[in-house]
Parts: sequence; C-alpha cells; structure tokens
Amino acid sequence: MFALGPIGFASPWLLLGLVALPILWFLLRAVPPAPIRRRFPGVALLLGLKDEETEAERTPWWLLLLRMAAIAAAIIGFAGPVLNPEDAEASDGPLLVLFDGSWADARDWQRRQDRAASALAEAGRNGRPVAVLSLADLPPEAPVFQSAEAQATRLPGISPKPWEPDADALEAWIGALGDARFDTVWISDGLARDSRAVLLDELRDRGAVTVFESARDVRALRPASYADGKVSVAALRARAEGSAEAEVTAHGLDPLGIERELARVPAAFEPGAVEAAAEFDLPPELRNRVTRFEIAGEASAGAVALADDALKRREVALMAGAADREGLELLSPTHYLSRALEPTADLIEGTLADILLADPDVIVFADVAKVTQEETDALLEWIEEGGLLVRFAGPRLASSDVGRQGEDPLLPVRLRVGGRSVGGTMSWGEPKSLAPFSEDSPFFGLPVPGDVTVSAQVMAEPDPELSSRTIAALADGTPLVTRRALGQGQVVLFHVSANAEWSSLPLSGLFVQMLERLAVSTRPATPSVEDLRGTTWVADRVLDGFGTLEDAGDLPGVPGERIAEGHIGPDIPPGLYAEGERRLAVNTIAPERILMPASWPEGVRVEGLAVLREMALKGWFLGAALALLLADIIAALAVSGRLSGPRQGIAALLLVGLLMPMEARAQTEPDSAAAYEMQAASQVALAHVLTGDAELDRVAAAGLRGLSDVLTARTSVEPGAPIGVDLETDELSVLTFLYWPVTPSQAAPSARAYAKLNRFLRSGGMILFDTRDADVTGFGAASANGQKLQALAAPLDVPPLEPIPSDHVLTRTFYLLQDFPGRHVGRAVWAEAAPPDAEQAEGMPFRNLNDGVTPVVIGGNDWAAAWAVDERGLAMFPVGRGLAGERQREIAYRFGVNLIMHVLTGNYKSDQVHVPALLERLGQ
Repeated sequence: MFALGPIGFASPWLLLGLVALPILWFLLRAVPPAPIRRRFPGVALLLGLKDEETEAERTPWWLLLLRMAAIAAAIIGFAGPVLNPEDAEASDGPLLVLFDGSWADARDWQRRQDRAASALAEAGRNGRPVAVLSLADLPPEAPVFQSAEAQATRLPGISPKPWEPDADALEAWIGALGDARFDTVWISDGLARDSRAVLLDELRDRGAVTVFESARDVRALRPASYADGKVSVAALRARAEGSAEAEVTAHGLDPLGIERELARVPAAFEPGAVEAAAEFDLPPELRNRVTRFEIAGEASAGAVALADDALKRREVALMAGAADREGLELLSPTHYLSRALEPTADLIEGTLADILLADPDVIVFADVAKVTQEETDALLEWIEEGGLLVRFAGPRLASSDVGRQGEDPLLPVRLRVGGRSVGGTMSWGEPKSLAPFSEDSPFFGLPVPGDVTVSAQVMAEPDPELSSRTIAALADGTPLVTRRALGQGQVVLFHVSANAEWSSLPLSGLFVQMLERLAVSTRPATPSVEDLRGTTWVADRVLDGFGTLEDAGDLPGVPGERIAEGHIGPDIPPGLYAEGERRLAVNTIAPERILMPASWPEGVRVEGLAVLREMALKGWFLGAALALLLADIIAALAVSGRLSGPRQGIAALLLVGLLMPMEARAQTEPDSAAAYEMQAASQVALAHVLTGDAELDRVAAAGLRGLSDVLTARTSVEPGAPIGVDLETDELSVLTFLYWPVTPSQAAPSARAYAKLNRFLRSGGMILFDTRDADVTGFGAASANGQKLQALAAPLDVPPLEPIPSDHVLTRTFYLLQDFPGRHVGRAVWAEAAPPDAEQAEGMPFRNLNDGVTPVVIGGNDWAAAWAVDERGLAMFPVGRGLAGERQREIAYRFGVNLIMHVLTGNYKSDQVHVPALLERLGQ
C-alpha cells in the first residue's frame, strides 16, 4: 500500500489522474472561446433592449477551482485512501503471536489484546496462518497454525497469569518446534529474564521478529515485613528513570467483616533507584486486620503483597504458678517462654481476670496447678470460642491432685499421681530422648536434635484416647505433648516444665518451632525448607494475574518443602495457603526480587502498544466530490444569470442542506420543566446525570435506551425514553432510578442539589454510581474516577456498604446471577450492607434482609457502554471477544434488569422464602 504520511492508498495508480488537472484547467478556461469583434450597423437597432439571459465571457477562476477540487476529490476517493494504514511487510508465511502472559502484562492487558487483534486482522487480510500462545501457559507441543479467524476466537480466552514463564517449560517447547519457520509478533511484558535471550535467538532463526512493548514502567511489591513496631513494604520498579512516587495501600476487614482500605502511605523512588520503602505505623488491632497491601492503580498480581501469620502478631498471655525467684532468672517458669515468643508475639501479663478481658489469642500456664471454679468457667468459655490454652508441667502440677481423680476440663488427659524422674542422682536410667514425630502430629517433619533430653515429666494415665491425643512422645513411648479439642479451641499440655529444670527442650531451637506449629507464635520471616518440612498446605484463595483473590477450588495440597523453595507456577499459584490453624502467603514477588527492564539487541524491531485504527476515507472523499459538484451547479446558474425568482430560494435551501451537519440528537430532552416532570411521572423513565461531557452523556442515554428495550421485551416494565437530569434544576422525586457515570472533571453539585439527592434516596430511589475504570484498577480511590466518586458521595446520606453477597436479593430479582459485569469485568459491586442481626431462616436458603431498596450501588464495570445501542438497535461498543463477549453483554443486560426490578419491587423475592414464617405469624 502506497502511503503519503498517515494516509495510504489501495489503488495509488489512480492518483496519476491528478496530473491531468492543470490540462483540464486550461481547457475549461478556453471554453467558451473569446468573441470576435465585427462592426455591424444593424446592432444600433438593439440598443436599449434588455437581455434576460446573459453568459459570461469566460469561466470565473473560483468556479474553475471549485470544479478542480471536485474532480480531485473524486480521483482521490477512487484511489482508496486509508487513514493510519497498517504498516506490515507483505508475507504469506505463518505468523506466531506470542504473549509473555505474566502478571506484568495485566496492567495493559486490553491494549495488548488490541495489538494482537490488529496483528490477526492484518494476517487475515494477507491469508496468513496464525498461532497465538502465552509463554506463561505453554502447551507441550509445537504451535498449530490456523486461519486468523479461528485464532481470533481463542484470543479472549488468553489472560495474564500471576507467575512468569518457566525456563524449563520454555526449553521443552523450543525443542518441540523442530524445523518450523514462521514470523513472530512478540508482545513483551517488559521484564528481563535469563530465558528471553535464548528464545529470541530461536525465533530470529525461524523468521522476522517484531516486539511490542509498553512504555509504562512495571511496578511490584515485595512481601511485607514487621520490625521495630512498623510494617515495611518495599515497592519496586523496572526503570530507574528520574524520581517517582507510588501509593501503597493496606486493605483489611472492618469490624463488620467488610473489606476496606485501612491505610495509605507514599513510597518515593529517588532518581536512579529501583526500590522505595513504604512504612506503616499501625496499632496492633489494625495491623492484625490487614489482609493485603497493593500499589494503588496497579491491577496486577505483582503489585499485591498478601499478609499472613508473619504479620499478624498473636497476643499471648503468660501466667506462672510461682513468683520469680530473685537473682535466679534462668529458673523462672516463663523466662524461656518470653525469650522464644518476644520476637513474634505481643506478650500480656496480669491476673487471669484481666487477661480474659483482653481476649488474647493464646494463654500459657507455666506450672499453674489450680484455678477457681469461676476462673475455670470463664476459661472454658474462652477456649470454646476459639482460644488456645497451653500448659506446662512443673513441681506444683506434679504434686497437686489436678486431673488425678477424673478428667479435668483444662487438661487434655488424666494424670498419674506424682511425677517421673530419670537420669538423676537418685534414679535409675539415663535421660530420655525424643521420638520422631508421627505423620498425624503438627510437629511432623521437624528434625529432632539428639541433645534434647528429658529428665522429669508428669505421666499420663493410660486411657483408650491417650494415643489419639498424644502429638509428641519420648523414645520410650511416654507422652511429651498431648492435645484435646474443646469447642472451637484446644487445650495442650507439655508434660515437662517451661524452664530447663526438667528437660533441655526450652534451650533448643526445636522449642520455638514447636510453639510455632501450635500457632502460639508466628514466624518472623520467610520460612525455610526446614521450617516447613513434613507439612502439607492447601490453597484457600489464589491470586489471578490481575491481583484479585479467587476461591482456590479443588487444588491438591502442596508439600511445605516445595512452597519454601519459592517457585510459583500452575501447580503452586500465589495465594493464601492453610495448614491447620496457620496461614501462609505465597506471593508473586520473592523477598529478594529486583525488577530489570528487558533489553533487546540491535536488529530487533521494537514498537509500542498503541494501535492506530485504520479508517477508510473513500466515502468521505466521494461525498465531498458530490457536494462540490452540487455547489458547482448552483454557482454556474448564478454566474449565467439563471438563478432568479423562486430559483433563489431553492438554491438557498440546497446550500443550507449541504452545510447543515447530519447529526441526530442523542436523546429526546423535554423542552421545559413541566414537560420533563410530565414525561417522568407518566411512565417509568430511566434517568442519567448530565455530567457536562457530551460524549459520556450520549453513551449514558444510549445505554439506558438499550436497557429499556430489553426491559420492554422481557418483562412487564415498559420504560419511556431515557431522561438526562440536571441535578441543579430538575425535580428528582418523580424518578426511581438514576445512573451516574463518574468523571474526574465533573463539578460537584450544590448544597441544594445534594438536599434533593438525599430526599431521592430516602424516598426509595436508587443511584447507580459507575466509575467505568474496572479495566485498569479495582474499586476505591486507586484512580482519579474513584477519588472523584468519594468526593461526590461524601455529602450523600449513604448507609454502610458491602460487596454484594451471594444471597442478596439483587442476585435473583428476575435472573439468577452471581456476577455483575458490564463492558469490563471488575471487582466486587457494592450495595447497602445487610443488618448485623440478619439471620437465615431455618430451612431457607436466604437471610431475612431488610424490606427496603438499597439506595446506592457502586461499581466500575461501565454498564452503560455494555447496554448502549444506536438508533437501529445495534450494539455501539464491543464487549470482550467473540461469543464470550456477547455472553458477557447478556449478563450485563440481566444485571440491569435485576436492578430495575429491585427498584420497582423491593425485596419481595426475599419475602417469598419466608412464607412459612409469615403464615405462622398470621395463624397466631
């Protein structure tokens, strides 16, 4: 395709016709020929007569120019002009479209898919077979090349993974290529890795390679760490160019269990630095609520650092049965416990009553024999609600009668009278060593040091359940640690003392590891292979490439040793893993990771991700030629003097018709306030807030028009034409539903307008706030739209919100739904939180929620664009790709139907499930 600047021509040889324009100019100037002067006496008889029709001696120059322009426009139009033509080398060989497909692609994923779709479209025009692959999800066999149309249907199914390409899988895939030859379009994530150079050499040996890479920097977060009372999170960037700043946010659950942003701290990158620290100074109660940290505005798994038990320092209360002896600190019952727990737990001391009021996670009794009945009852209640009581033996417990006459509720097993002493000067035998931990023990996998011995212990009374309650034993089989479940909590007994009088266990590292396995303490740093040996962790929730936590499904358990190795992939995706009461975060970014930008050798063509859409200009040029020819007709009539009388009016109308823009109105607006109120009150009307952005208001009106059409076709609701609402002048009481698209530039309403909005919400109206940014960020203040939403909604009387739960009435008012996509598929959609006392009726699948309508629904999925239709009823904007995209649009329509039905009918669908309870009340 021949190109002149940004315009290309499909048939450039037709442009040769422009060369003939100067010749045509002279020909037109010569016609009609100049008159010849002849003297004729009879002409005197014509003097005084008026000629009704005159003819110019020569064609005026401006009329010639008009005709030249018309002919030039026609020639250019027939030459097939195209704006921003695809600059691609002509080839008919196979084409491989290759994504890196890692978490670093997620931030610009839609642009990457657009670039791949553009490459597929060009290949389709050239008849080239195509294959589309992601390096993060490689097949074991060589790529299969198919038609561009067939591969285009697979494109929506490719998504970024929360890990990076595996070098071993890449090597195996290269070996499967054989002698295949093809060109490659490589859509890179912009990160350097060792396997990139090897793959590039292989691809260049097989054909031309073109790399597309985003100009935006790649940012990520290392796992959080706790030291000196502060939580530190390191933000990383790939390009050390100038200074920059990133905002790191901490998210967690509020007291109602709703996830919120808890804190926000800036991380400043110095010039030339690739790492910046963000430090959070949080109180213990708030710190223990944190579930994750993320970089605001970065929708990728690498920009998320999940929090686990290493950050949640547990509150541990220590109680000793005897006071510390002055000058004998090493003999204190709690000395070694304090030394073991101080780095990883918040220690509490005091009376048992004060300790229970503090509601700690763990209570440790060091040789405490007896407690009062009142204290026993309070302890049992605390344990049954999830508390952990850990007891250590000692002289007091050995000499008491606790647990001898019968099973004590605060002991896991019955005890024998007295104790057992081995290896002493007055006893027979040597000190006993520990037996290896059994597979069903929480200590399984921990190495047993040979120098850990026991010289005294309290003995357990033989019992049928003793073996099932023993989780650690000595070499002779006698119990060392026993455990019993009590309600949601546990009681654990170490049959030795907490100091070094009865054993050397408190002097060893095994002591700290055993406390960690019991969840008494938490690990201070990334666990080693030895720390996790013998454990099996099950994924609870996993991250996707965009940094969203999802249910892990039925993923198999993972040995702790493999997790400690730090290699993530399809078999060990990043996320939260559980092992008993412990939680372990497997993050995308390793603690020592450093990001480096990809470097490409000379000879490799590297371009940005921007796709300049091709636009055919043929119709525009031919239309311009036709308009100029019509103007030429009118001008020729005027020059010849034939444009007089009624013809002047006709010519004027033709000229106005040529100059008038052919643009239809986006919506029908009422001509007056009275007409507006009449239209809104006489029928159900869906309304949208006029933002001042003409294009956005046009899309909002088109979206509500499309939703109205669906409501009319599928339900008994027949809405009228959508209404654009000016919050300052229009009355809101006649409306039921208001769609409010948010833009950073829209002005905040006045106090009078906010008063009207609050009356609208209190009277049962609903506002759907749409930030339209779910494709680039999550819900909240991470984007300019989210920050503007917070400012706009601050004066409104908005109740507490929560992500729409699975049993909310919006999930079933007309259609059964669990997802609420629009043009984008974003994070949770928020609605009014259920009351704290909402309970599920017996035998019913849903909770007994309030009878009102949620006044606000907030999200960022750009629903209006998914609903929008033009005057012919055709979708105005693409949603997703292929059939999957149309399915997404259908779900978006169903969500809109559920919204409107909820506004009009309230929670009647919740009432239906309580029919038995209602009938019982009526009978009473």
